[in-house]
Amino acid sequence: MAGAALLRQLGPRLFAAEPVYTGLAAARIVPARMASTSAPPDADGKEGAAEKTAAAADQQSKKAVVSYWGIERPKLVKEDGTEWKWFSFRPWDTYKSDTSIDVKKHHEPKNLPDKVAYWTVKSLRVPSDIFFKRRHASHALLLETVAAVPGMVGGMLLHLRSLRRFEHSGGWIRALLEEAENERMHLMTFLEVTQPRWWERALVLAAQGVFFNAYFVGYLVSPKFAHRVVGYLEEEAVYSYTEYLKDLEAGKIENTPAPAIAIDYWRLPADATLKDVVTVVRADEAHHRDVNHFASDIHYQGMKLKETPAPLGYH
Repeated sequence: MAGAALLRQLGPRLFAAEPVYTGLAAARIVPARMASTSAPPDADGKEGAAEKTAAAADQQSKKAVVSYWGIERPKLVKEDGTEWKWFSFRPWDTYKSDTSIDVKKHHEPKNLPDKVAYWTVKSLRVPSDIFFKRRHASHALLLETVAAVPGMVGGMLLHLRSLRRFEHSGGWIRALLEEAENERMHLMTFLEVTQPRWWERALVLAAQGVFFNAYFVGYLVSPKFAHRVVGYLEEEAVYSYTEYLKDLEAGKIENTPAPAIAIDYWRLPADATLKDVVTVVRADEAHHRDVNHFASDIHYQGMKLKETPAPLGYH
């Protein structure tokens, strides 16, 4: 009895003579040249129904599938009325970098954890300098793939902690995630300057795989130590971009026009150059340096991140 009832329910679906598709689904599943049963073109040279169907299906498909979700994005325009062409960030995400920040600032190690963090970062610089030498753009690519990890890891763990403990984060979740996004935009910018070779891509995979897991565990064990490590990493980033600027100013590297994505993201003038881009990126790194050292300091003082608001105006 149960089998007979099941057969009655599934029978029409299992033994249906032919599936029926309509609209866009038909255009995608059935080849366009077979989707029409109209007569072929006549002898007068008029366009056949099959060609019209193919053109209509192709146009409909292009119009409908314009993003990962198949949703057409709203069109945005810049202040000058031209169309906004970036999907990775929006006009309201752009900003003018504070290049007046002190790029020579250094946090002196005061205790054993500080010294461990400092010398750990210093030891990592040696193989990096040997590997990249004066190839600053390639060095920047690797640097940014690593630098974008801590903010995401820290923001994610603080986010989960906020959910578990039903408490606010004092704005630190947003601050750390903005740091990660800012570092990623550095990477997107330098991809317009140079392209990584296959072995550099392999190095990025290895470095990110090791660093992500190490930082994840480290942040769980001691957030104050993790932030101190990032503070020193950012100090090294400031130094690297300072060396980049020296070679640009000395003419050892061509000072090419700034990539369009950098001009829009940092609101640079239309005639900005690569030197201007490196200058604003260095300022960003200096700000990340100060924020992470500050986060580590308030932990050392026995305060939690949620009790001390994150710095305003993160960029």
